[in-house]
Amino acid sequence: MVVVVIIDYGIGNLRSIKRGLEIAGATPIITNKGEEIANSDAIVLPGVGSFKSAMQNLGVTLYSLQEAIRSGKPVLGICLGLQLYFERSEEGGGMSGLGLIEGYVDKLPATVKAPHIGWNTINIRVWSPIIDGISDGAYMYFVHSYKVKPKRQENVVATTTYGCEFPSIVEAKPLIFGTQFHPEKSSKNGLTLLKNFVNLAKR
Repeated sequence: MVVVVIIDYGIGNLRSIKRGLEIAGATPIITNKGEEIANSDAIVLPGVGSFKSAMQNLGVTLYSLQEAIRSGKPVLGICLGLQLYFERSEEGGGMSGLGLIEGYVDKLPATVKAPHIGWNTINIRVWSPIIDGISDGAYMYFVHSYKVKPKRQENVVATTTYGCEFPSIVEAKPLIFGTQFHPEKSSKNGLTLLKNFVNLAKR
């Protein structure tokens, strides 16, 4: 049994993520309790909404989350959860993030309609266990107005183009993964990614 904690900090609908992980073979628990985070096999950091509100809402959960990541547990940040990995966001005048990956978050270009909503393709740059079985050009479902800008290209697994090219899948050591799209809403390709994540937790 692979226990995956979905961090509950009052941001977004967590039920669809929970269902996706169940289909992927995990036992998901929605919680913000440090003990349950510590005892889990892996962590999902979800999120829809404001970067600033998300960081504030993490509150006391932040320490437990950081400790779990330092211990080497696999972690998957989804959409806003991915953006929280970075050092800061330009949203709302600037706000510090978790600092797990060097770089920052800024707005999509003014030349395109924001938010970016709907299906779009991913362009695979390097192989990663999180994309095992997913083809270059696979469609994923996006809902976002901001994009991440890693300092190092080695963190970029795949990109997507919408007004500009931006990272849509990132990876960092030890087992930190993030997607700008919503795998739980991305049909077969998204489910494959969630299964890959669960398999990493099994190892």
